[in-house]
This record gives sequence, C-alpha cells and structure tokens, in this order.
Amino acid sequence: MSLAPALEAMLLMATEPMPLDELASALGAPVAVVEGELLDIAAFYESHSRGIRLRAVAGGWRFATDPEVSHVIEDWLVSDQRTRLSQAALETLAVIAYLQPVSRGRVSAVRGVNVDGVVRTLVVRGLVREAGEDQLTGATTFATTPLFLQKLGLNSLRELPDLAPLLPDTVALEAELGHLAANEPSTAPAEEETHE
Repeated sequence: MSLAPALEAMLLMATEPMPLDELASALGAPVAVVEGELLDIAAFYESHSRGIRLRAVAGGWRFATDPEVSHVIEDWLVSDQRTRLSQAALETLAVIAYLQPVSRGRVSAVRGVNVDGVVRTLVVRGLVREAGEDQLTGATTFATTPLFLQKLGLNSLRELPDLAPLLPDTVALEAELGHLAANEPSTAPAEEETHE
C-alpha cells in the first residue's frame, strides 16, 4: 500500500518542515521507505508541472509553491481585496495597539460589543498575538506583532499617533475599564459583531 496519500495529508497540515524520522514514526514505516515515497511525490509534482512542489528544506519536508507562479501569489497576497480589514477589525486593532497587552474582555468593554471573532481574524492575519495572562483575571492578553508595525511603517509603538485629543486621559480610561469589567455580567454574552 502506498504511503503517498497519508504523507501528502500530513505535509499539507504541517506548519513547519516535517523531519523524515518524524514522518516515518507517525506512519510506522521504515525511514528508507518513507524517503523513497517522498522522492516519488516530489518527482510527481515536478514532472506534472503542478503549482506546488515538495521540497526538502531546513532538515525536513514541506510543500511549497512553484517558483514559476510566484508573481501570481505575490499579486494575490498584496491585492487590496485580500488585505483590507473591516471597520470592526480596524477599531479592535486600534484598541489593542494603544492598551496592549489587553484582554478580549477589556477590548469588548471599550468597543461595546463582543470582539472574539474579530480578535481571531487579527491573530490569523498575523497582526495580533497572544501576550500572556492578565495578572488580575488570568485572561489571555493580546498585543500587536512586528507585522503590525511593518504594515503601518513604524519602527516602534512609540511612533503611534497621540490619542490625547480623542480620548480621556489614561488614568480615567483605566478607571472606566475597571468599572465596566467589575460590573460586566459573566453569564450574559455580549452581542457579537460580524467581521472579516
């Protein structure tokens, strides 16, 4: 029985190059047999001029796009339609940027709506990351990523525009957030907004 379908499925799901011995162990097959299958799969994609290739990189195996179609991938990734954030996502990103590290609950309190889905979208897009736990509540906190700075053309968060003319001072804002968090019912979910 060919190991190719299982190998392809595993490599498709992998986010990092998969070492040969790890693949062999997962399939319960000899390393030499798995290596032969991988070479056959790589040859198949190469000989059939497919849009993907199987490559041995960084001590493991992974799928990659064919260099011949790199211009298509680049255009797709940078197109406005693919990179535009919704108003809800932009507002949520701004709250996280200015109050980070900040929990979803605090962001929801500032925005007045449930932001779980929007935060997930921002994490998937690489603009926001988990930053630990809130010392008081134990909730997961979020912060912006280097990609966020890159997209805004900033070297550091200190270059973000001053919000003083638009928001109450930080002490007043923190006090208001604390008040909202203390009075927020834990059983009634906030209205969730659509995102993308």
